[in-house]
Amino acid sequence: MAVPTSKDSFALHKKTMNAKELFFFFLVPRTVEIPMVVTICNLPSLTLTGAIQIPTVSFSPKELNTTALAEFGEYIRKVFPTVFKTSFIRHEVVGEYSHLFTVHGSDPSLQPYMLLAHIDVVPAPDEGWDVPPFSGLERNGFIYGRGTIDNKNSLMGILQALELLLIRNYIPRRSFFIALGHDEEVMGVNGAQKISALLQARGVQLAFIVDEGSFIFDGFIPGLKNPFAMVAVSQKGLINLMLQVNTTPGHSSAPPKETSIGILTAAVNRLMERNYITNALVRTTTALTMFNSGIKVNVIPAVAQAIVDFRIHPAQTVQEVLKLAKDIVADDRVQFHVLNAFDPRPISPYDDQALGYQLLRQTIQSVFPEVNIVVPGTCVGNTDSRHYSNLTTGIYLFNPLYLQPQSFRFVHGINERISVQAYERQVKFIFEFIQDADTDPRPVPHLHEL
Repeated sequence: MAVPTSKDSFALHKKTMNAKELFFFFLVPRTVEIPMVVTICNLPSLTLTGAIQIPTVSFSPKELNTTALAEFGEYIRKVFPTVFKTSFIRHEVVGEYSHLFTVHGSDPSLQPYMLLAHIDVVPAPDEGWDVPPFSGLERNGFIYGRGTIDNKNSLMGILQALELLLIRNYIPRRSFFIALGHDEEVMGVNGAQKISALLQARGVQLAFIVDEGSFIFDGFIPGLKNPFAMVAVSQKGLINLMLQVNTTPGHSSAPPKETSIGILTAAVNRLMERNYITNALVRTTTALTMFNSGIKVNVIPAVAQAIVDFRIHPAQTVQEVLKLAKDIVADDRVQFHVLNAFDPRPISPYDDQALGYQLLRQTIQSVFPEVNIVVPGTCVGNTDSRHYSNLTTGIYLFNPLYLQPQSFRFVHGINERISVQAYERQVKFIFEFIQDADTDPRPVPHLHEL
């Protein structure tokens, strides 16, 4: 039978559904043919699966799958109709493919906030995957595909939670924005940066921002048996540094003592490090991402180039890391060329009076009662949120998912996946967070008389 399409027809059937079935009833497109009483495990994944099947790949700032980005815009209109037709929600397309939603609250005295996510994903060649990377197939309780944890899970979770709230006739007290960038994976210049400029021109100032960037960590710290939630209150800076060596070319039958490749390899090896996951949380990291040299099998190459990606801890700066890299290499034959760079972001407040941080802590402890530890930390990567520092001093990065050391490799890697149960819980988290934001969990200062 068809899912009822109106509130009246739904009212005729809602008594036949238990609470969980009622919740997930709203998370599927209205046109899907399903029985009224359904298993919980397969419904919330339907809209996420559809999103994964649209290959919104960013290859470079000038090479995006614009056809897929346009298709994605049409897709979210179809699966979240209430979001797009609600009178107190304004939808705008920015930079051709990014989306900005303004959700007007009933109390204009409350400062608004913003939820961020991004549409684009990194490339995903078919090789090595158990299923095609843009199939969205479900296996053993997991949805597979590029974007399942970076970052269409957040995007679809935000819109699904809002759709459900609106169908329940929810009107927020506190206004908020939803910004969905289309080029986060390639620096966000045409998406988040343009949305930020638009809001700044309108005089918008935000109480806080929530974006992806941290998790509930489980098994990352030796000796700590219990999981802990880390809300990132800063994010690392970045240097993409090209190292280059120029030497005299020659025939491989008469090789010199040192070649351009050998000199550059030795330099790069001096920069490398070990134990990357733990180090990433507490220090600047160094990753060799590209190496290019050679034109023919029997020719000693004249030039060797390597690109090294440094993610800079908030305790350091771009200039400090660049000087340190040169000191470690300590070879005048190696040239250094900065391709792009920016310093770490300022640390957002996380004390008792920090509204965004306290709301996240409250919702984490409600939705994940087994997690007793919530701590501030640093995001090991970079997100679109860095473009919004002109709008707020409170930028918080948290993805309400468990992450184990062995699953870290799925981020931008092969067999990226999310469990159906984890996605359901993520929707629940956002559903509660939006409502929690209508209140103020910060302690009220007490005045004591002498």
